[in-house]
Amino acid sequence: MSLNQLLTLSGQVNDLLNASSILSWDARTMMPKGGSETRSKQLATLTVAARDLLCSDQMKHALDGAEKDVAGRDDEDPQARMVAQVREAITYHERIPAELLRRKTELGGIGHDLWAEAREKADFSIFAPALKDMVAISKEMAEAIGYEDHPYDALMYRFEPGTTTAELKSLFARLREGMLPLVRQIGEAQQPEAEFLYREFPVEAQMEFALKMAQRIGYDLHRGRLDTTVHPFEISFTRNDVRITTRVNPRWMPMSLFGALHEAGHAMYEQGADPAYVRTPLATDLVGLYAVSGVSFGAHESQSRLWENHVGRSRAFWQNHFADIQSAYPGTLDDVDAEAFYRAINRSRPSLIRVESDELTYDFHIMLRVELESRLVEGSLSVDDLPDAWNAAMKEYLGVDVPDDAQGVLQDVHWSSGQIGTFCNYTIGNIMAAQLFETAMAEQPGIRTALDQADYAPLREWLDDKVARHGRRFGRDELLQKATGRTLDPEPYIRHLTSKYSEIYGLAA
Repeated sequence: MSLNQLLTLSGQVNDLLNASSILSWDARTMMPKGGSETRSKQLATLTVAARDLLCSDQMKHALDGAEKDVAGRDDEDPQARMVAQVREAITYHERIPAELLRRKTELGGIGHDLWAEAREKADFSIFAPALKDMVAISKEMAEAIGYEDHPYDALMYRFEPGTTTAELKSLFARLREGMLPLVRQIGEAQQPEAEFLYREFPVEAQMEFALKMAQRIGYDLHRGRLDTTVHPFEISFTRNDVRITTRVNPRWMPMSLFGALHEAGHAMYEQGADPAYVRTPLATDLVGLYAVSGVSFGAHESQSRLWENHVGRSRAFWQNHFADIQSAYPGTLDDVDAEAFYRAINRSRPSLIRVESDELTYDFHIMLRVELESRLVEGSLSVDDLPDAWNAAMKEYLGVDVPDDAQGVLQDVHWSSGQIGTFCNYTIGNIMAAQLFETAMAEQPGIRTALDQADYAPLREWLDDKVARHGRRFGRDELLQKATGRTLDPEPYIRHLTSKYSEIYGLAA
């Protein structure tokens, strides 16, 4: 049966991509700096090998037969979806020369270390040559993939299929309309006290507590682990081995805690996928050549942002767990109560660093990055002018002055690996998170009661049923339609932000 052959071959593609992911995890957590050049070649070899197997005559022959095997089945049949996704991926990759993919992957391996060095020294010029090459390669890829209106659309297809630059402009405009008045009101309001978040918090204690909270919401440590890195990430090698990282600042405890909760949300998405989909196209991004179950990067981000913000930054969470954090840092927070802590971790004020920004101002960081990326790709902005453009946009969007490149244009890891076109996923994830959370509360009021009692299983089970278990079976909007009754809708997100921050700051909603 050709379908079985197709699944065998696509499983081998998944194996190659998981091997690549393991090398990538090691490069970002354990590998000595001297290993970057050879590691980049290893990653390129595995990526190109996966692409070559995907586009091989053997795969195409199996695909032709598999399409006959599933002919007449319901459109939502999992195996029919697997077959369709292999066809889509082959069509996509045959537009991109293998040598272009190799160059991009090799540069990504080298670029990460150059970026890390540049960030450490706060010197963009160290990373600029690699970024110029990466932008040039991205332009080549956009032309190879093809697009109707904007080259950036082609690059976003890998991360958020179907999203266009024009749609993002409209979506961002609606968010600015809904959020800017609130941001301005808060700018004139008295800020909650937050000095206690900057006290001394031992690194070892931070890691222990961050992992404890990640496990508390449902991260399965039997199939995972927590490590430190420069820029937090989650990575899976099938649902049976899903690892997370965070970073630690001994004088800023929220970084490690909420980094771990965020990445645990990603991890629980992968751990919750249907076991029957392991090593199949429904647990493999064959277009992006990633071994992930998430249907899009935005859908993946919805899970991390939901657990980090709607749960981890909620009042109920800290009413239940404030005694735990006091125990984790004996004597450090004895003069603080749960309400003060809740208000402090939700304080809203413009910040330099995206991953440390509050819910309300976070998306302005994303709008800035999307605008700059699209300009780089269309050619209206040069890499040499990027730091100045970044600093000007930060001033315009958030009213802050950027003191150096490390806290500005070098703060994100994405460009070093060639992930140009992915930043929109964060805002899409925020919108999806609010939409899913609002629906869950309306459909099953008992979930709210459970959260108030520190029981996270009902919410996790709802999300597993509506999102995680499906893997890549449904497209993003299809998944949202089934889970919430409508496609991407920013209104629940705007309602969430308005309600939460109006209450915290005593504003008229």
